[in-house]
Amino acid sequence: MRVHLWYGKDGLDVELPDANVRGVLTHRPAPRLEDPVSAIEQALREPIGTPPLEQLAHGRKDACIVICDLTRPVPNRLTLPPLLDALNRAGISDEAVTVLIATGTHRPNVGHEVRELVGEEVESRVRIENHYCEQSRCRDYGVTPRGTPVLLNRIYTDADVKITAGMIEPHFMAGYAGGRKMVMPGVAGLASVLHWHGPEFLEHPLATNGELVGNPVHEEALFIARMARPDFILDVTLDGSKQINGVFAGDMEAAWEAGVAFSAQQTTATIAEPVDIVLTTSGGYPLDLTYYQVVKGMVGALPIVKPGGTIVLAAACAEGVGNAVFRENLLRWKRLEDFMDSITRPGAVFAADQWQIEELARCVRHNEVVHVCEGIDRGTHERLFVRPADSVEEAMDYALRKHGANATIAAIPAGPYVTAKLAG
Repeated sequence: MRVHLWYGKDGLDVELPDANVRGVLTHRPAPRLEDPVSAIEQALREPIGTPPLEQLAHGRKDACIVICDLTRPVPNRLTLPPLLDALNRAGISDEAVTVLIATGTHRPNVGHEVRELVGEEVESRVRIENHYCEQSRCRDYGVTPRGTPVLLNRIYTDADVKITAGMIEPHFMAGYAGGRKMVMPGVAGLASVLHWHGPEFLEHPLATNGELVGNPVHEEALFIARMARPDFILDVTLDGSKQINGVFAGDMEAAWEAGVAFSAQQTTATIAEPVDIVLTTSGGYPLDLTYYQVVKGMVGALPIVKPGGTIVLAAACAEGVGNAVFRENLLRWKRLEDFMDSITRPGAVFAADQWQIEELARCVRHNEVVHVCEGIDRGTHERLFVRPADSVEEAMDYALRKHGANATIAAIPAGPYVTAKLAG
């Protein structure tokens, strides 16, 4: 059986033994939009739960449009021009619009990355800013009942018209991306994100792909986003080729929920029972640029791998481990058990990006992960709590020797872009 894995920019083709494969979990076919720009324009005129954007923005003085950073394949070149045109017709000039890159706690997108993110037309039309999570750049909204301090970017909170433009896809902590998540954590302060990504949220069994009801990560993000609610959202869904197949615009909750229902139909895939080996990815470029993001592919495999099973993960990591804070915090530990002890003891102080280490610990607690990549040197790779491999073939040979000739295999070629579940 030949399977095409989402890996880097070009992907990888691998062959798996037919007799062992119990399922290849992929997107369900959903037709892409033949004219996505027309569909976007129609969605702005006929939104869900709000007046049309042009009517809503009439008489307002300025606007902020929040977009995802470079780690997400959102087609901003298609979504942003119709938004700007609608604002122009409402009387808001390009000079009064700021596009705010929702970096959360990620690094800023600069130089050529901005052009890659939004396209030449938008880059030349409006002011583009990165979100920085320092407290001095945020407005303080107090503390939630769950104890999360709420700090949100002033460029966003102070805009006369607040718009978010993102994408809806499975998310390994919050259930689904898009909607409220563009605000929290997209434009939130560091203190907000640190608490929201603490163990009391992430260790909850429902804080995972495709789960919303009872998921504390989703519930807290929604609670905070309501405190500085966007006036209008524009979220899209993408097919297995990362082309737009759904457009959902309007109210932050009503439009997003419609998009989630559509996304769930096309991204949820099931298998009858757990398997010994799961072959997966981190969704290819741009999500698999760093090891920091690669953890999402590991988490996505957990629902279908047996305890003691093996996750084989192909993710290029062209930019290495990740930002300096994450890299330093991860490499200082020799045992993840010690890390978990440090963040769960009374009075523990949270650190930036520690949540990804916590998710990594969750993945390797009961399973071995074999990681195929080309962007991390072997010496560093051996310190990342996974088994390095130079190729998928090497990794699969190892896993089959470990589990035996009759070992069962499942593949998730798109990694975290598909929600893998057990049937029933």
